[in-house]
Amino acid sequence: MKSFKELGVHKDFVKALEGLNITTPSEIQNLAIPILLNGKTDLVGQAQTGTGKTAAFGLPLLQSIDVSRSEIQGLILCPTRELGQQIAKALFRFTKYSDKIFTEAVYGGEKIDRQIGALRRPTHIVVATPGRLIDLLKRKALSLDKVKTIILDEADEMLSMGFKKELNQILSFVPKDANKWLFSATMPHTIREMIKEHLSIDAPKVETSGKTLVNENIQHKYFVCDEDEKLHVLMQFIKSQHKDRGIVFCRTKKATQHLAKQLIAKNIATDAIHGDLYQKERDKVMRAFKKENLQLIVATDIAARGLDIDALSYVVHYQLPESEEYYTHRSGRTARAGNSGVSMAFVTAFERKKLMEYENTLGISFERVR
Repeated sequence: MKSFKELGVHKDFVKALEGLNITTPSEIQNLAIPILLNGKTDLVGQAQTGTGKTAAFGLPLLQSIDVSRSEIQGLILCPTRELGQQIAKALFRFTKYSDKIFTEAVYGGEKIDRQIGALRRPTHIVVATPGRLIDLLKRKALSLDKVKTIILDEADEMLSMGFKKELNQILSFVPKDANKWLFSATMPHTIREMIKEHLSIDAPKVETSGKTLVNENIQHKYFVCDEDEKLHVLMQFIKSQHKDRGIVFCRTKKATQHLAKQLIAKNIATDAIHGDLYQKERDKVMRAFKKENLQLIVATDIAARGLDIDALSYVVHYQLPESEEYYTHRSGRTARAGNSGVSMAFVTAFERKKLMEYENTLGISFERVR
């Protein structure tokens, strides 16, 4: 493992990283940063969430910005508002001791006029969700003509959320010779198609931990029980975690709302996040959770994408997800930034087969609790 300085990161950024207690590059940072700093290139990076991808692409991007030009030179696309805010905040922190590099985050659920006003100021980097960026382009509120680098972060999530058309459209607005850096936790067929269509044929590919698609700091456990036992088992599990906080996943909005009501009735500080919530309501739940006024969030898969919460001790799969990709993304909410975490599945005897499939395809092993 090399230091950030040895990887070629500028001393001003290294100083900012040290101030954030980031001194040793993670695996994806070690693999990606030297390639991205070495000149013009496309890149495919495969790494699970919580492994330091933002610094892996963010530091080389910041280092490529010409601050004397007040035009958009970098574009980062991501699936959710929360992830967009998180990336913009990280870039701001990395530039504490460097020349001023201005980043603007734009996303749905916020007044578009306010974002148009913000984009009139000098902006070097835009972090955007695909839908909102298309709206801004239609209004001619920004130009991508001078973009030197476009980054697709959590590309698999963006495609599974139905943004394929928007991504293709955005890529057509960016200069053909722009660097294209794509990062994804999984590599389904749709991602491979996108790489083939938009990235250079000789784009280097970096991948963390060989076949491991899921963060190695996560302990995968399961509990065999009947459907009508699950609430009782969940209550026991929550008590065993004392004051530690987590997310409980259900497959549907109805199941999410029902379980949240049951937990509230048992005096567990809980709220639900699902696709039908307005952004304002969703933000309210997230604020309460971050302030530690809530112990649990019950969530659907789509609603929980891009959530970034420090020190999340566990995730519970109250209902198994519809696909192994969702299992990867759910589990990736815990054990972030080098911490450890637990991914606990409550399964019926019939569903145990599904866990064996996850073991084979995701390169993980489950420990049976009961």
